[in-house]
Amino acid sequence: MWGIVIALISGALMSVQGVFNTEVTKQTSIWVSSGWVQLTAFLTCLLMWLCTGRDEIGGLGQVQPWYMLTGGVIGALITYTVIKSVGSLGPAKSALLIVVAQIIVAYGIEVLGLFGVEKAGLEWKKLIGAAVAIAGIVIFRY
Repeated sequence: MWGIVIALISGALMSVQGVFNTEVTKQTSIWVSSGWVQLTAFLTCLLMWLCTGRDEIGGLGQVQPWYMLTGGVIGALITYTVIKSVGSLGPAKSALLIVVAQIIVAYGIEVLGLFGVEKAGLEWKKLIGAAVAIAGIVIFRY
């Protein structure tokens, strides 16, 4: 149950953040806005690290495979793409497309067992669910 609540909060925060970042971009530039997002995220993480036990940073050097450390790069690209999509499609259409893309890619990662995720079997009901989500995009658009 707690996982569901956290996921719902995450989705809500992502929607609000997309709107905020798009507005900052309108008043500055996309790279200034994206940089500000990443800088304030880093400062927030640093503050939380200082307040919650200070796990050893040296463990980062031991992370395998190395490409798992590219989450920050992906985060910057996410910020950029969310700003661009919200700016051109609006928050609702943008969020709908982002969520459907997340569902499809995440399910593909599970089915193929990519990136160390435990491999899951292909289920038709989940494919039908993805198709319904895609149909929802079409209905939402018109």
